[in-house]
Amino acid sequence: MIQTADRLQEVQEYYFSRKLREVRGLKEAGHPILNMGIGSPDLPPSDEVLQTLKESLEDPGAHQYQSYQGLPELRQTIADFYHKKFGVGLDAQTEVLPLMGSKEGIMHISMAFLNPGDRVLIPDPGYPTYGSVTRLVGAEAIPYALTESNNWFPDLAALEAGGLDGVKLMWVSYPHMPTGAVATRQQLLELVRFARRNEILLVNDNPYSFVLSRRPLSILEIPDGQGNVLELNSLSKTFNLAGWRVGMLLGDAKLLQAVLKVKSNMDSGMFYGIQKGAIAALRSGSEWFDALDETYRVRRAGVFQIADRLGCSYDPRAVGMFVWARLPEGSPDSETFVDQLLYEKHLFVAPGTVFGSQGEGYIRFSLCVPQEQIREALKRLEPARAVGNLTKETER
Repeated sequence: MIQTADRLQEVQEYYFSRKLREVRGLKEAGHPILNMGIGSPDLPPSDEVLQTLKESLEDPGAHQYQSYQGLPELRQTIADFYHKKFGVGLDAQTEVLPLMGSKEGIMHISMAFLNPGDRVLIPDPGYPTYGSVTRLVGAEAIPYALTESNNWFPDLAALEAGGLDGVKLMWVSYPHMPTGAVATRQQLLELVRFARRNEILLVNDNPYSFVLSRRPLSILEIPDGQGNVLELNSLSKTFNLAGWRVGMLLGDAKLLQAVLKVKSNMDSGMFYGIQKGAIAALRSGSEWFDALDETYRVRRAGVFQIADRLGCSYDPRAVGMFVWARLPEGSPDSETFVDQLLYEKHLFVAPGTVFGSQGEGYIRFSLCVPQEQIREALKRLEPARAVGNLTKETER
């Protein structure tokens, strides 16, 4: 029997891959499942983006291999977007690298900078891929706790006091996933100074910067980060292009050149039509962002009502396309609570433990569901008393 690589012993199948099979099985068995667990935008891209893609198919060379660095026009448009939205000046030739989704960027960055045995600071709670990719390349994942009491920001003094020997890289994500917490400019400055002081590569994963965010920030706005800071961003959430797989890595030219060495050996360039569509998306006017926010604002209000009916608490100031909610006192653990909700009310949400041990006691709702499904979820929860025990019925 062919043996798998040892590295596969370090990771498990992604929770959502496994759980969604279970959810599909329930749906196939006739259960009316409402899926509010996944952050996959259900809204379409703009008509202009779709039309641009269609027209691009007739361009000469549209179906040939493309540059590993993306179209020059795409790199320039990304640079223009960052200058307009964040006030960040980037050299489109050397400081912008388009990606086939920012998830591949996490792997490419890790392969470019980590050796076996290097240590990596991973947010807990945070995006699970940071840890799994770290282990796949043979490095050591070191979770750092984020807590509600500290507004989901790391205790940098405690990290330094605990020792940072061997730490090569630190992942952060502001606006934070899954909690929706926002870091201030001062906090980003503290992160940059922390990274420089300890010779750590700091990578901010920033795909939620334009979803219900009043003042989007980029860590590249912060001075003194040159040589120590990179930022990932994505068109998946902001422009409803999740399935198109368009992301970007931005920052110091030498750092990007190292990542390009990996990337150029892993793919043969992004499809031309998708790049042209991405250019059109990045040139969208303010009306696009306003309409997107209005849709999510209405949905979020409905999800807040769902959380209220479950007796959960949440931060109404949080941003992004999720609602992170604390379970009521006396509730079972997060995964048991989620399974009760799934099997008793046919409503699927994500348990906080998917994102790390600090997620215990929390659940995450996605806003990527139509308003009618939110109303249906509210209807299903009408008989439930707002406590952790989902099976208790109110008197009629």
